[in-house]
Amino acid sequence: MMATQSLAERAVDAVAVAQFEVYLVGVGGQGVLTIGDLIAEAAMERGLPVNFYPTKGMAQRGGSVTVQVRIGREVVGPQMPERQADLVIAMERSEALKAIRFAKEDGDFLLYGRVWEPTKVMLGRAEYPTLTQVRERVSAAGARFHYLDPAELPLRDGRPLPANVYVLGVAVGGTGLGEVLDPEVVGGVVASRWKRYAAVNEAAFRAGLEAGRDGA
Repeated sequence: MMATQSLAERAVDAVAVAQFEVYLVGVGGQGVLTIGDLIAEAAMERGLPVNFYPTKGMAQRGGSVTVQVRIGREVVGPQMPERQADLVIAMERSEALKAIRFAKEDGDFLLYGRVWEPTKVMLGRAEYPTLTQVRERVSAAGARFHYLDPAELPLRDGRPLPANVYVLGVAVGGTGLGEVLDPEVVGGVVASRWKRYAAVNEAAFRAGLEAGRDGA
């Protein structure tokens, strides 16, 4: 049986942890808020101070969604300074461009390359960014670029695993987030979130964790 830490022990353990900033972006319906919430809950499980700031666009589904999760700060404002994010998670290619200004030099930028064309693009009034353009801009910002192809999302019983939970697993397994949050704690938070679909979400997290460790 795994030993559990007391609140006091977790608080002492947390003192040694550096501050860690996560910026998430995507569109409504992708589970961006859920990723941020799971990260925040896992941080609290460790006894770390954490601040969670979500924003949503006008449309419930398809509108821009951003989340800031600021770990290790007792008091912090709701607006992360530019070039401050240790980790950026972008769940949609065009939305990724909006997040590059927050990427810290030598930080991690994780893109799940879902394509959701804005109205202007569908009407031919604007061009949709290519993957190469996003990659080049992230590299110019000095961040490490990680790309996940939606077509390669693992399957379970012939159906794609939940993309947002899979991406969270990759982030924990392959970026600095895994040095701040215990993967087993994050996995436990995922398993407890959806009792009815616990097995599917655990499988998504474990698949992402393995992919991250393998260098996805």
